[in-house]
Amino acid sequence: MMGVGLLYHLALEGWDECILLEKGELASGSTWHAAGQCPSFIGNYSLAQIHHYSNSLYPKLEEMTGQATGWHGCGGIRFATTKEELDWFRYVESISRNVGFRMQIVSPEECLKINPFVDVAGVIAGAWTLDDGHVDPSGCCNALAIGARKLGADIIRGNRVTDIQLRPSGEWEVVTEQGNIICEQVVNAGGCYADRIGAWVGIDVPYVNLRHQYVVTEPIDEFLNREEEMPVTRDPFCSAYYRQEQKSGLIGLYETGSREAWPDKEGQDWNAENELFHEELEPIMPWLERVRARVPIFADAGLAKVINGAISHTPDDNPLVGPAAGVRNFWLCCGSSLGIAQGAGCGKYLAQWMVHGESEINMASIDPRRFGSYADKAYNLARGHESYAKMFVLQLPGEERPAGRPARTTPMYEKLKAKGAVYTEAFGWERPKWFSLDGREEKCGFRHSNVFEVVAAECKAVRERVAVLELSSFAKYEVRGADAEKFLNRVCANRMPLRDGRIVLAHLLTEHGRIENEFTITRLADDHFYLLSAAVSELRDFDLLNKRILETENVTVTNISDDWGVLVLAGPRSREVLAKVTHADLRNEQFRWLTAQAIEVAGIELRALRLNYVGELGWELHVPMNQLEPLYDAIWSAGESFGIADFGVYAVNSLRMEKAYRAYGSELTTEITMIDADMERFVKFEKEHFAGKEALLKRKAEGSDFQLIYAQVASSDSDIRGGEPVLDGESVIGVTTSGAYGHTVGKQLIFAYVKPVNGAPNSTFDIEILGKRYHAEVLSEPIFDPKNERLRS
Repeated sequence: MMGVGLLYHLALEGWDECILLEKGELASGSTWHAAGQCPSFIGNYSLAQIHHYSNSLYPKLEEMTGQATGWHGCGGIRFATTKEELDWFRYVESISRNVGFRMQIVSPEECLKINPFVDVAGVIAGAWTLDDGHVDPSGCCNALAIGARKLGADIIRGNRVTDIQLRPSGEWEVVTEQGNIICEQVVNAGGCYADRIGAWVGIDVPYVNLRHQYVVTEPIDEFLNREEEMPVTRDPFCSAYYRQEQKSGLIGLYETGSREAWPDKEGQDWNAENELFHEELEPIMPWLERVRARVPIFADAGLAKVINGAISHTPDDNPLVGPAAGVRNFWLCCGSSLGIAQGAGCGKYLAQWMVHGESEINMASIDPRRFGSYADKAYNLARGHESYAKMFVLQLPGEERPAGRPARTTPMYEKLKAKGAVYTEAFGWERPKWFSLDGREEKCGFRHSNVFEVVAAECKAVRERVAVLELSSFAKYEVRGADAEKFLNRVCANRMPLRDGRIVLAHLLTEHGRIENEFTITRLADDHFYLLSAAVSELRDFDLLNKRILETENVTVTNISDDWGVLVLAGPRSREVLAKVTHADLRNEQFRWLTAQAIEVAGIELRALRLNYVGELGWELHVPMNQLEPLYDAIWSAGESFGIADFGVYAVNSLRMEKAYRAYGSELTTEITMIDADMERFVKFEKEHFAGKEALLKRKAEGSDFQLIYAQVASSDSDIRGGEPVLDGESVIGVTTSGAYGHTVGKQLIFAYVKPVNGAPNSTFDIEILGKRYHAEVLSEPIFDPKNERLRS
């Protein structure tokens, strides 16, 4: 389904010289035995767009191709049994208003009207998604195949690929049982075989194959003479989905204690087709009994068949869709545990990426490069089993799940943990989120929690005294070579610093002027630059840099993320603290904002960068990783008389919102340009060339369809998470990207993209947060220290 979904959309985009190679028959892998559900309800904004597209296309496919797809537009309903799940429903409902799928939150009584066969005991609400349905997976797959052929694409069945080799020309040679094929681009849509296919070209494909079972009952009397079809129902109490299958019941279960598909060998046999495992009823029986109690008409029905087949789970349960790191023109379209629902949508947006260099939606959450080498077999297994077992268990905001952790730590991990650090994970790294000084545990949820006051205290320490944050998770690179400056000027929109020790913020853009990434770049020498970017972008940005080096350029890019640690020292007393442990001249005239120097602190040589992401006087201290702990000890000892405190990334988010600092991945994505994001000051149009320059000039001349705004919101007990609608009356005029409560200023702050007519300072509108509307007002400048006086002090 994933491969055919992509083939169809590549042909639709005009690439008609495309071949899909299938070792057996279409749909003979995991597609044929899938249950075929197509849900709209999902809490990831990009995946909601993917699902919505699939659900919009599938009902039309039969008319378009003549191939029956078995589309049943029966809708879907998901039960909430806790107030936290109800808050989640409200959040997803807000996403639906922007994405476009129809959703209503309904009472238990209304749930009974929609599905009269359930016992709603314990149900407090339902999420009714009216555009849901289910398909015959094989029929739908073949309909897409027919559509692809009509557009000029080719499909060769019964022809197994046995190897993929890179030719000196940069083209790929695909070795098959029926002869070799030379091509420019290769996509690995190998399903359960994707890891072994990836190994042929030297890449890891992080996922695990697990067994999943659903059962089909004997015919149900209540269905026999009823024309209206029971909706697909998703039930966290039962850890199950269930629906009507013709006149029978279909029940899929996600039990605890999941099982690897082929634990005693490297994977599925190459000659396997339409493979199923023997039924394993014992693990699913406790959950099946819950379903029978929930749906009494299923209680006495016998089981006509049990489907036990392989399904892929990635460490975060999102599919792997996008370019593979380290190899050119090699793509992944695999790793989906919801392949039927995602096949068409993933195909559409990956095709856009391949053909045009970018997609119209933000693909970061499914980009394969979101995982690094830390995602080894043990990690993938642990996370895959956890995600399977918790398929119907809501992961609350702030909740940290333990499987596979810790994967990457610094020498500070145990010390800070002993001081109360509560960690979160970013690209495998453990980094402090907040510090529990009194032993409390966070009561996670969608609303301000019992750590709200703790984060406020950390923010106060930064703003009024001095505080330290261990943030070694930064992605870090060295760019060296005679052409290093020329290369960075060519690929970045900003101009590189002209003097050693100067720092700039710079962005890589697509050819259409959209934002690929954000770097903090320090010039260390004419041929030596130090680059920092977001932790989650470590592999992606390393890949982007290397793939943009021309053969004629003398440039090397080295990933030194594991080699260097970082301490952020910030606050109005930070200069006094640092002065106690260094002989370097820290006076403003000698060490200005946005400059860097090699200095010695407590006898340790390091790079000191005078900047931070919290808007205060301070330094980032970049040090060899093996010197990180003694540096921290020296800083802490020097700061004790000033009331030094530890702080975490919860506080960072609050502090950066007070300064209106954009965040990569929310405000800055490949969906928007530097003009839309009001980042033109970081674009040097006077440069002869940089990627995306012509497109940006056109955007500037023609104007944007939407613009980024920074606003304060009437106080609520929940922060913006991104994806909530911006409302003018009943009209949706924009979408939020991120937000936080500014503890220093006592205001709820947000970023959002809105239509330009609504974006002027002092403009007002409403934001929907967890089902309630709150008044918002556009601010003209950062609400805290708008002149950057504290940073420059």
